Amino acid sequence: MAEAAAAPDPRALQSWLEAHLTGFRGPVRLEKFPGGQSNPTYALDAPGHRLVLRCKPGPVARLLPSAHAIEREFRVLAALQGTPVPVPRVLALCEDESVLGRMFYVMERIEGRIFWDAALPDLDPATRAAIYAAMRRTLAALHRIDPGSCGLDDFGAPGNYFERQIARWTRQYRAAETERIEAMERLIEWLPTRLPRAQALRIVHGDFRIDNLVFHPDRPEVVAVLDWELSTLGDPLADFAYHCLAWFMPPGTLRGLAGLDLAALGIPEIEAHVAAYCAETGRSGGIPDLPFYLAYNLFRLAGIAQGIAARARQGTASSARAVEMGRLARPVAELAWKLAQT
Repeated sequence: MAEAAAAPDPRALQSWLEAHLTGFRGPVRLEKFPGGQSNPTYALDAPGHRLVLRCKPGPVARLLPSAHAIEREFRVLAALQGTPVPVPRVLALCEDESVLGRMFYVMERIEGRIFWDAALPDLDPATRAAIYAAMRRTLAALHRIDPGSCGLDDFGAPGNYFERQIARWTRQYRAAETERIEAMERLIEWLPTRLPRAQALRIVHGDFRIDNLVFHPDRPEVVAVLDWELSTLGDPLADFAYHCLAWFMPPGTLRGLAGLDLAALGIPEIEAHVAAYCAETGRSGGIPDLPFYLAYNLFRLAGIAQGIAARARQGTASSARAVEMGRLARPVAELAWKLAQT
């Protein structure tokens, strides 16, 4: 196995920041955040500054096509400033890979709580209900934004969203494939034949789940949405269905809710959650194609897991949990195919 890429050079980073951020002075101290399978993320501390550094994997990584697009993250975060969607303020983007051996950007650090377990075991039922309502309202607010109103009308490629995404994730999966997964083969054939009616394009986050949100330290309020690497213009129902995967995935490694007593926990049943989202986005008739949307998102998740597995073999994955996550490609694909048949 190849050695994982070294952490960014703090001295080179300090020199660049002193040249590009007014009033910035070193020394710089970096500490890697836990989690994160794709783009390494660091707490960046310097006198008078508490920031976040987010960068592509190190220079030894063989990156999959179109993956790790942190320049797109930077653009969408900048565009969403001042909208109803809370995001960190981005400060500087460096596309010159000679500085750190990789592209990176710096943003403000938002203080608050990050929940890693969707069941929220340390909270009471009323607070759990409020947390889930806050998550849903935040995603609904994103999907209500007209992309042209914040300069993102060209943020997605032209053509059918699902045709483009299914083709993209099939290519990503093939590029990282390490073994044949029969459920993935079936999905690759089935998904293009079941495309739902096209929705008006909206900004989609692409990875909207509870551990990509920062909550207020004391209130059930989303104060920042993180990790916009997969954002684009697309079908908002696909984005919402990805968020809904937690209801269909088991607890443990997949951090899901399936099989738990949601009423006792204070977490809404999936039917109530879907109905509330539809009301908040002005959508009538519910989401009749929800099984397709769920299967598509699990197919995409299996492709991501396969990419993590490939990077783990190379030694360039950004998290110690990469090997464990990479093993999820098969069970996730099998769950996708099961839901596709409902």
